[in-house]
Amino acid sequence: MVRHFLSLEDFKPEEILNLLERAENLKTMWRTQRLCPQIMRNRSIALMFEKESTRTRLSFEVAAYQLGGNALFFSPGDSQLKRGESAEDTARILSGMVDVIVTRTGSHQTVMTYAEHATVPVINGLSDAYHPCQLLADLLTMKESIGFIQGAQVAWIGDGNNMCVTWASAASLVGFDLKIATPENYRPNLAELLTQLDDSRVEFVSTANEAAKNADVVVTDTWLSMGQDDSEGNRPKAFQSFQVNDDVMERAASGAIFMHCLPAYRGKEVSASVLDGPQSVVWQEAENRLHAQKALIEKLLA
Repeated sequence: MVRHFLSLEDFKPEEILNLLERAENLKTMWRTQRLCPQIMRNRSIALMFEKESTRTRLSFEVAAYQLGGNALFFSPGDSQLKRGESAEDTARILSGMVDVIVTRTGSHQTVMTYAEHATVPVINGLSDAYHPCQLLADLLTMKESIGFIQGAQVAWIGDGNNMCVTWASAASLVGFDLKIATPENYRPNLAELLTQLDDSRVEFVSTANEAAKNADVVVTDTWLSMGQDDSEGNRPKAFQSFQVNDDVMERAASGAIFMHCLPAYRGKEVSASVLDGPQSVVWQEAENRLHAQKALIEKLLA
């Protein structure tokens, strides 16, 4: 049976933890010996991207290469999707020629359509609902940096976007506590998600300082994600008190780390002193996209 990875909920908690352990092993193997299992020999990945990308595209292309295969990148203008060919037909066609499909799109419904009609694994490289590949890298970075995931205290500060929702999903599935601080009008709607998961793990608070208090991990994201409209310029004013800066990080636990999925905008959602400071693990986090996704591809092709 074909397995897809559209959100973290597609895997059981123990599967996520085992995948992270495998990612650690793959990372060590590559860094120390330049070795990687060649599970993609004579296999290909199709990257169907509607949105710009640096880390997602790069990490999947390099992952395919290190695993012995190759990746084929399609921007919106590179396929017949531009002329109106349906996602259903595209999924069927790709399934006959490649072994994995990675989508990066606006609507999560598009990701679900690919999965419904594909006969090979479909991976959500980003949608308006979730960014599960990023969370695999983030959890791997937590494990490496603070030594544990389960029982950790995590603060999400900023926009209640797809990253925030995916962090909430991870907290409920894997077992850490998440405090979310967003402006009142920018809170995510987690009602449906948390009816299926453990809602005791997620709490909304009013201020950045309250969220960061005793946190092991402090996380943020850009205040304006791709595709969001802020033509009236309301966001900078609304988010002004939700910047992650030195004062916020001082409220966190001793040894706390700062994470950001990037790209970051110094002086907006995060101060330069935090992003470039000793508590920041954002570059390690970015590299971990590669190793977490190698483990993910291996699992889906097993």
